Amino acid sequence: MTRYIFITGGVVSSLGKGLASAALGALLQARGFSVRLRKLDPYLNVDPGTMSPIQHGEVFVTDDGAETDLDLGHYERFTGVPATQGDNITTGRIYQNIITKERRGDYLGGTVQVIPHVTDAIKEFVLDGNEGVDFVLCEIGGTVGDIEGLPFFEAIRQLGNDLPRGMTCFIHLTLMPFIPSAGEMKTKPTQHSVKELRSIGIQPDILMCRCDRPIPAGEKRKIGLFCNVRESAVIQAMDVDTIYDVPHAYHLEGLDREVLSVFGIENADTPELENWLDLVKVLREPEGEVTIAIVGKYTGLKDAYKSLTEALTHGGIANKVGVKVKWLESEIFEKEDTVQHLEDVNGILVPGGFGERGAEGKIAAANFARERGIPYLGICFGMQMAVIEALRNLAGLEDATSTEFRTNAPEPAVGLMTEWMQENELVKRRDGGDLGGTMRLGAYDAVLREGSKVAEIYGGQTISERHRHRYEVNMAYREQLEKAGMIVSGTSPDGLLPEIVEIPDHPWYVGVQFHPELKSKPLDPHPLFSSFIEAALAQSRLV
Repeated sequence: MTRYIFITGGVVSSLGKGLASAALGALLQARGFSVRLRKLDPYLNVDPGTMSPIQHGEVFVTDDGAETDLDLGHYERFTGVPATQGDNITTGRIYQNIITKERRGDYLGGTVQVIPHVTDAIKEFVLDGNEGVDFVLCEIGGTVGDIEGLPFFEAIRQLGNDLPRGMTCFIHLTLMPFIPSAGEMKTKPTQHSVKELRSIGIQPDILMCRCDRPIPAGEKRKIGLFCNVRESAVIQAMDVDTIYDVPHAYHLEGLDREVLSVFGIENADTPELENWLDLVKVLREPEGEVTIAIVGKYTGLKDAYKSLTEALTHGGIANKVGVKVKWLESEIFEKEDTVQHLEDVNGILVPGGFGERGAEGKIAAANFARERGIPYLGICFGMQMAVIEALRNLAGLEDATSTEFRTNAPEPAVGLMTEWMQENELVKRRDGGDLGGTMRLGAYDAVLREGSKVAEIYGGQTISERHRHRYEVNMAYREQLEKAGMIVSGTSPDGLLPEIVEIPDHPWYVGVQFHPELKSKPLDPHPLFSSFIEAALAQSRLV
């Protein structure tokens, strides 16, 4: 029977519930169990698709086209289990579904209420589709006491009673701050957070206390006593130098042992963590270092590019080198010369984005990489800007631009995608329609050009990658583009949509319409990032 683990947070946000959930999932897998991870988000948006990356961080896209919370990226990277549409739910989606049912008359004239209708919908989501899975880990977003989170806390409280005894475990993540003026760690924030949780009917089985130094034994006993938790179940969650050491660090603190103890499992296999220890060793003892410039529009919040920076790290692991990221706001290149910011880097990455702001700066970065022979990886918007740069400066089309910036562009090198094929069905969208959920989303196949650099990198000619975009490079310019020296080396299976461009006579210059970072994992680095970092390493040795 499937067992359920609920991870909640208290005191402050951003304590790392998503990372803790992912690391615990990896530990359970290492002991031979199967896992599934889910995220319950209390905000009213239907999904993160229309939320600003600067406010919310990146949108993680699944194979089946769901726009989800970035924590699902942690889940996939640590466990390798592909996330799906059914692994992230928000208050907005719950209410949308309930109101649809109410308008349809499904409730037979009854009064629709938070309890039981909203809580029942949350419970149905948690329990659905878990056949054959040993453990389902559910992270509840926000912190205990948030008004918007109350229905979710009530739902998991009810599940604690609905499910058979011994089938649930409640883990609460809190903060143990060190107060310099007092010279000691304080347990009161944890005590008050647990008190708040217990006031709504949930008694945590395990406490994970985030801290920047070891917790004295006396303080652990105090927390256990005041919070009604066994002392051994007070887990020290100290800061570490790399997130990929978290599974091993939590194992040393006994987290997986305590979780299994809650379920009465005493003789589980010893976890196999050698792979994690090996990659952490590479991160701590690299054989070299490369510097990669990320020229983006949302660099004010690094979480806007979370999967991207992790994929670069994975590429470094594959080459046994450290990757130093140089963050550059693309708008600075519209005011300053690119040379002073890019001449010391070994590779340039221009990521996805929306809107005209900073576009010319990204084009300038693509131009610098092309002319100087610096390895370049353009992702989504970054590919489109590379194409515009090539058409302007190599093909002589000075007015080449995107209709995203100029509706009646004389040279529309990039245009709005109004229809495309998905699983043998024609999908259409209209200009001026809803923004949410209307892009080309999820996994699509691509066919690679025989003999191209990307075919060599992937080791084959058919790939599947995840997409999230509204605009496409205009294939009407393919001939001019290829005569100028940039080839379309990957297309949709029907040959109508460009997926990859490259410059054959450049050391390494590739643009992709999809988001390869979403499929990269520390134990299985994405081939594009491995090759990109390899090229950057070669460039660093030329300097």
